[in-house]
Amino acid sequence: MKFAAGVLALVFSLAPVLRAQERDFLTEDEIDQIREAAQDPNVRLALYLQFAKARFELVRQLMATPKPGRTLLIHDTLEDYTKIIEAIDTVADDALKHKVDISKGMQLVATTEKDMAAKFEKLQDNPPQDFARYEFVMQQAIEATQDSAELSGEDLHQRAAEVTAADAKDKKERESVMTAKEVSERKEADQKAAPNQGRKAPTLMKPGEQPGPQQVQ
Repeated sequence: MKFAAGVLALVFSLAPVLRAQERDFLTEDEIDQIREAAQDPNVRLALYLQFAKARFELVRQLMATPKPGRTLLIHDTLEDYTKIIEAIDTVADDALKHKVDISKGMQLVATTEKDMAAKFEKLQDNPPQDFARYEFVMQQAIEATQDSAELSGEDLHQRAAEVTAADAKDKKERESVMTAKEVSERKEADQKAAPNQGRKAPTLMKPGEQPGPQQVQ
């Protein structure tokens, strides 16, 4: 009952946010919780899982209760759910990059995501009439969950090595692009300076004044 009440509270807190043209995939309260747990990625992973489960429960309840206007809310909630799953992967990769032990958090992620993926698939067994309107985003949510669960089940040492290699590659590519940009900007600067070539160098002397033996024009 307590969890159900929490989900209903989430519905009301999310409603104005989800209908906004530009929205964050977390509520303000959830953002505050993440900030408080910034120093411990294991805690952050657990929090994101909690938020993801709340989004799933919201979708389940909305699909079970025909109500005008629910389609958009379901669609947006599924999109936000997928972003939460992506955030889980980002937190894990960043922790591994900084050599932080997240073995405890990843065990919880792998188990929870497998369970949520299975529950999402069951929701499709008896789809409501408006299912076609959010079927695509639901499939995206399922695939994101399955991919993340599979990634979370990998050997952490191997994943850390892959993350480090990918980060080094991205850095090299960024530097390459940055260098090319600098070359382009320098060429533009040279072209702008070209019309000024051949002009007499500016002088601080007054008109008619001649440079003395120690003066340099």
